Amino acid sequence: MFTSYGNSTMTKVFLMCLLLSAAALFFPFWVRIALLLTAGIAILFTLYFFRDPNRQLPDDLRIVLAPADGKILLVQPHVNKITGTSSTLVSIFMSPFNVHVNRIPLSGKVTHLQYCPGKFLMAFDPRSMESNEKMEIGIDNGEIEVFFNQVSGFLARRIVCSLHNGETVNSGSRFGMIKFGSRVDVILPSSASVQVQPGQITRAGETILARY
Repeated sequence: MFTSYGNSTMTKVFLMCLLLSAAALFFPFWVRIALLLTAGIAILFTLYFFRDPNRQLPDDLRIVLAPADGKILLVQPHVNKITGTSSTLVSIFMSPFNVHVNRIPLSGKVTHLQYCPGKFLMAFDPRSMESNEKMEIGIDNGEIEVFFNQVSGFLARRIVCSLHNGETVNSGSRFGMIKFGSRVDVILPSSASVQVQPGQITRAGETILARY
């Protein structure tokens, strides 16, 4: 299964590879082989990158799910104007080899949605949280409000987010992606008990980040 968020990119890659394969016919044998091999690898990687496997959501109630596949970079105290001075930041790093489709971490209403232009520092650089291009998202279910940011990186320069302010969303549903590697930062209020630690691998829509 492939995500529709990647349709435009996959089409461009396939067309470029088709042209490259056609051009290869006019080159000597070994050059032709190299060009065809390059086109084949590009197509396979593109299909692999835009894969979108189904996920089995936990049956638990009162949980916050991981919005992204990847590895926990850090879990640390954080100050946020909405969630308070005793908030916790959980940062998830996505390599180019992770599934990049993002999922809703908490059922509720979208209360905050803001695109912030910025730099393209390496996603594992702590400064990228404040300096990089990002999409800020807030969801409130009446009992807890969670904020999370899709943060672009050095390679990832295309944030896709299909959410709209005021809409009601369901935990685990797909809402977008960040193309070609980056990070997602989740800001949890003090009422949430964090269930993960640095170095842990996450799966969007399955891994429990916190309970409340």
